[in-house]
Amino acid sequence: MKIGLVGFPGSGKTTVFNALTGLSAETGYGAARGKTNLGVVKVPDARVDALSDLYKPKKTTYAEIAFSDVAAAPAGGEGQGLDEKTLAAMREMDALCHVVRGFSGPEGEAPRPLHEAKDFEVEMNLADLILIEKRIERLKKEKGKAGEQELLEKLKAQLDGGLPLRRLQGLGAADLVAISGFRFLTLKPLLLVLNVSEAEVAKPAPADLEAYARESGLGLVVLAGAVEMDIAQMSPEEQKEFVASLGLTEPAAGRFIRAAYALIDLISLLTAGEDECRAWPIRAGTTAQKAAGKIHSDIERGFIRAEVMRWDDLCKLGSEAKCREAAKLRLEGKEYVVADGDVINFRFNV
Repeated sequence: MKIGLVGFPGSGKTTVFNALTGLSAETGYGAARGKTNLGVVKVPDARVDALSDLYKPKKTTYAEIAFSDVAAAPAGGEGQGLDEKTLAAMREMDALCHVVRGFSGPEGEAPRPLHEAKDFEVEMNLADLILIEKRIERLKKEKGKAGEQELLEKLKAQLDGGLPLRRLQGLGAADLVAISGFRFLTLKPLLLVLNVSEAEVAKPAPADLEAYARESGLGLVVLAGAVEMDIAQMSPEEQKEFVASLGLTEPAAGRFIRAAYALIDLISLLTAGEDECRAWPIRAGTTAQKAAGKIHSDIERGFIRAEVMRWDDLCKLGSEAKCREAAKLRLEGKEYVVADGDVINFRFNV
């Protein structure tokens, strides 16, 4: 899964990127113009830790998310719009995280996070609207595909009303497949990241921004990018001590990554044994047979059944055999919908 960090220059999105990935991409005004930084991070998971403690495996593997620090957009509020290179990079992402400035600017200008969040949404709405209008115009000339035009007119009305496509009710699975090629920006899951100063890090987000995020169905995380970038370079012991001094319970990277993981509706299928304990990211609602394909296509094709345990039952009882004796291991068929935290052994024909 690819999640793009986006935002206007000066928001500190590259600093946030460094905080999340532990990398050292160049920061500062103009540093990332025309440049996209890439990094992969592991998703913290206490369940994988617990299973690893139980099995002492040769290998422990966490789920991963790829983050992209998308090339900087022009400054907001000046009617410049998002440039084509930025838009193209954003459309490649599975989800977007909009970093908004919550600290004073270089000239001492006060932050306006709500204004910035709305400005960026307007720019994305406009980009999607342009795509739709061009396609409708072409369809009218071709005088065909009435169903597609009707659907696009519905999307256009939503955007004309100033609302993103992700808030449009009544889009079915077939509709989403039909418009998937457009890669609409306002249809992508969106997480707001309020980047604040160290003095503000333990405070909640402004009430108006929280209300906007809640009403818009957006995720919201508050972090101090500059501080978190330093924390990312510390040892685990130093991190714990420094984070506590800030009045926090963990580095923001952990909170952010979990929020991003949930943003794209991912859950973790777990596998455990002496060779490896691992978290496999799958979409919520995935059936057992499809989940098996995440591990290997041969397992999906030859699927017989799934032996399912809950991770906490396995850790509490200590072994698969004990789970079977306690009736905590059950057999499920190919249509079973995998739950977050299921530990599964797949039986299959080669």
